[in-house]
Amino acid sequence: MFGVGGLLLSLIVFPLHRVFIHDVSSRRQRARFIVHQSFRFFIKMMQYVGVINFDFPKAATLTDTRGKILVSNHPTLIDVVSLISLIPHADCVVKAQLFKNPFMRGVIQSTGYITNSDPEGLLEDCAESLRRGSTLIIFPEGTRTKPGKTIELQRGAANMAIRTGSNLAVCVLSCKPSTLTKNEPWYHIPKIRPTLTVRLVRDWSIDSYNENSSHAARRLTRDLELFFNQVNIENGTVKSRIETADYQQS
Repeated sequence: MFGVGGLLLSLIVFPLHRVFIHDVSSRRQRARFIVHQSFRFFIKMMQYVGVINFDFPKAATLTDTRGKILVSNHPTLIDVVSLISLIPHADCVVKAQLFKNPFMRGVIQSTGYITNSDPEGLLEDCAESLRRGSTLIIFPEGTRTKPGKTIELQRGAANMAIRTGSNLAVCVLSCKPSTLTKNEPWYHIPKIRPTLTVRLVRDWSIDSYNENSSHAARRLTRDLELFFNQVNIENGTVKSRIETADYQQS
């Protein structure tokens, strides 16, 4: 279903866009909204046929993340689909090899999602996206979370936040029982229908990270890593050894 949807968008919907909408910026905004609606339909379809349950926050919660970098852990294959289904103005950084995927290539090109194929231009592309009021989705682990393992973050998201002066929105995802994880075939189905839970835990200001940018990025990465590892996501709820609302950035 996902593959067929990607082909229909790439071969029919977005080519028609290029005919009738000539302004590139307007065309990309419209394409992103169509992807948002398509992913919403896909999520509702999966829930309707009984594949998986979803526990999502109110849409307005994530709509308030404009101009921020949304960082999240990454437990399942459909995390970015779930987040984009909740955020009509989402942007994201995608792997360059997805341009070789016939099901997704046309979608990525039409929406203007940022590719990591040009490391030198990546920062400026992200900064421009944030200036336009997009919510930039980044999974700072760089790959899917391994169940039961300590979360280790790369510094890319923190570097981007520090260098662009953008605050973060910290999102916690959990899936119980675990499914669609790294190195697990999508057709391996757990005995109990899984529930994917999405929680926007808090806004995270970068105002206190005002030292040398390299040091600030390292400290921010360490604090985020500490936070994600303290959050207990095993029970599908946001619990921590320290209260998330009172968490103080060290």
